[in-house]
Amino acid sequence: MPGVMITLLMAFVLLFSMGLSLRLGSFPTSIGDVARALLTPDNSDVAFIIRELRLPRIVLAVLVGAALAVAGAILQGLVRNPLASPDVIGITSGAAMMAVLFLAFLRELVSIQWLPTAALLGALLSAGLIFLLTWKRGITPTGMVLVGIGLSAGMGAITTLTIVVSDDAAAMTAYVWLTGSLYAARWQDVLDLLPWLLVGIPLGLARTRHLAVMALGDSVATGLGVAIQPSRLILMASSVMLAGAAVAFAGGISFVGLIAPHIAARLVGRQLSRWLPTTAISGALLVLYADLVGRVAFLPEDLPAGIFISAIGAPFFIYLLYRARRRGT
Repeated sequence: MPGVMITLLMAFVLLFSMGLSLRLGSFPTSIGDVARALLTPDNSDVAFIIRELRLPRIVLAVLVGAALAVAGAILQGLVRNPLASPDVIGITSGAAMMAVLFLAFLRELVSIQWLPTAALLGALLSAGLIFLLTWKRGITPTGMVLVGIGLSAGMGAITTLTIVVSDDAAAMTAYVWLTGSLYAARWQDVLDLLPWLLVGIPLGLARTRHLAVMALGDSVATGLGVAIQPSRLILMASSVMLAGAAVAFAGGISFVGLIAPHIAARLVGRQLSRWLPTTAISGALLVLYADLVGRVAFLPEDLPAGIFISAIGAPFFIYLLYRARRRGT
């Protein structure tokens, strides 16, 4: 099947999955209820559940999944490593560290609405440190990965220490946030996330055409007229913006940026015009279904989506390591 057809089929599956998710929950609704709530809205309890509780959560899950997936795809192309993702090189760890510090020391002084801002600043701080510690007459892919892994470990240690010394309420809130949850998503969260995606995705797409050339090596790319360092800076900025914003509004959801690009590559190959859209849809489906399972499979409990993605992502990461070892890479 041609790659374009596969991408369109996945887009249809995503729309169908969103409709299915609108129906399911602690208060089951019919297709007719969903249609009436969306097309002829009223003030009924069913319409409120669908429009104000489920729909913003579903839209946020799709946006977060797409953002994390595209961020992971850009990073994998940028560092020329199929194991790269925002959580592996430390971007997610920076966001988590700042979010936990905010919950531990500022939640009684500042409105909780500033939590996403704190998380985004943490992602930007992590990226800034990677640039600072890696830069030596330019940024190298290997240096970015090694420094990112080291920063991730250090920031993870600070996060753990902060939770240990925090009071019980702050620690519990931090644990839920670190797991990754879309619970109580609001339309305001969707509206606050959208600008970051509308800037980050075009910013990355403007330079993704250079990724294929950069994969041939710096000397070849330079010979073909690609400005290596500016392209790396812009691509990294795009990835940080997308991953940081997604984590800021959905918590520490891991592995989406690792898994989704590989799923898309298996389906349509790595030609960028097909790979990136399919990657975005794959990430959206991963987060959407993880959240759906968390909402309906363990009623009356509402479990964080990050639990189910990690249950898939951790074995998948081990498989990729094993495959890389077998190939000697």
